Amino acid sequence: MKRCLLIFSVILILLFVCGACAPKGEPVADFQYTNQDGKSFGLKDLKGKVWVADFIFTSCTTVCPPMTLHMSELQEAIRKKGFKDVELVSFSVDPTVDTPEKLKSYARHFHSDFSMWHFLTGYSQQSIEKFALKNFKNPVAKSDGNDQVVHGTKFYLLNKNGELVKDYDGNEDFDAEAILKDIGRLR
Repeated sequence: MKRCLLIFSVILILLFVCGACAPKGEPVADFQYTNQDGKSFGLKDLKGKVWVADFIFTSCTTVCPPMTLHMSELQEAIRKKGFKDVELVSFSVDPTVDTPEKLKSYARHFHSDFSMWHFLTGYSQQSIEKFALKNFKNPVAKSDGNDQVVHGTKFYLLNKNGELVKDYDGNEDFDAEAILKDIGRLR
């Protein structure tokens, strides 16, 4: 138990240190995962669109519910602005637990519009940990014997070329207006 606590403490420190280190201007690596409908969804589906990504999991007891609520608020703000070419992507950081069915059920609690908001799974734990770290500098870690996953709380804005433009606090200091303003500039 002490070892798990030490590992999580180190990861939390890394999250704090790397929170502002997202590789801006870098293209996200190609990906092809499974969405909440059990269908294939990947980077090619986002080509030519501005998108906002985050990392969550359905059994999270801390930051994920407020993050998902904030993403829901962003979804509504995007609709009100009339932006048609903007997508939202939530990557599960607990893919062995988060089946497409479980993600869809979770997403419905937040009034997700699946035509623009995609909840992804269908990869290994190791794969999502590498993907999040390499592409977003977002350390993700799930330790044995613990049902919680440590991960960052940023929202990531990507341009029509799939390049990371900016990140924002998706939790306590969430600011939908700042994200909307930047989305508007990229469209």
